[in-house]
Amino acid sequence: MLTIESAKSGYGASQVLFGVDLQIGAGQVVTLLGRNGMGKTTLLRTLFGQLPLRGGKIHFAGQDISGWSPDRIARVGMAIVPEGRQCFPNLTVREHLTAFVAARNPDIGEPWTPERVFELFPRLHERARNMGNQLSGGEQQMLAIGRALVTNPRLLILDEATEGLAPKIREEIWTCLARLRQAGQTILVIDKYVERLLSLADRHVILERGKVVWTGDSPALDADRGLWERYLGV
Repeated sequence: MLTIESAKSGYGASQVLFGVDLQIGAGQVVTLLGRNGMGKTTLLRTLFGQLPLRGGKIHFAGQDISGWSPDRIARVGMAIVPEGRQCFPNLTVREHLTAFVAARNPDIGEPWTPERVFELFPRLHERARNMGNQLSGGEQQMLAIGRALVTNPRLLILDEATEGLAPKIREEIWTCLARLRQAGQTILVIDKYVERLLSLADRHVILERGKVVWTGDSPALDADRGLWERYLGV
């Protein structure tokens, strides 16, 4: 589904990524881990064409998307739940979900619609007429996930999936992601709650100072707590 080969990128004269490799197969859940400032967000911005790729290649769904514009990348089936949610304050919940409906995954079985998102997150149904700025942080995160889902993406990306959320809401988000995985959704997730990611993800990639320093499956990551101490700040 996604192959990033030797990606190099940065800001102005400052290089942040130094040859990053990452692969995600169709239907897989992969995590991108690392302390703050290690290049995770830079990699996402480069992936979405918001930062220029200074070296390497990015292939998505069989196409070389290196150098593509963000809107073109989105149209081929990549969707992000951004850090900070970025809900529109002057749109209702229903308007958010209606405005972004698209059909970008030809292989999907049951397409995502606003009504299907309401089934996934009943709380959003209750708040359907509320504006984006009238929602709690947890409700905004649910809305941001729903907004991405109604584009029917091939790849769903979550940047800081549960940051700043109450424990109960975090569990609702984890339950949602587990259901999406069971449905075959391909997912890339960034989050700091490694314990919860172990049961969710197929593989994990750790970044340190713009380089991949480790990749492996959940049993391998669970068994080597030294990795957590060296690279994850646990």
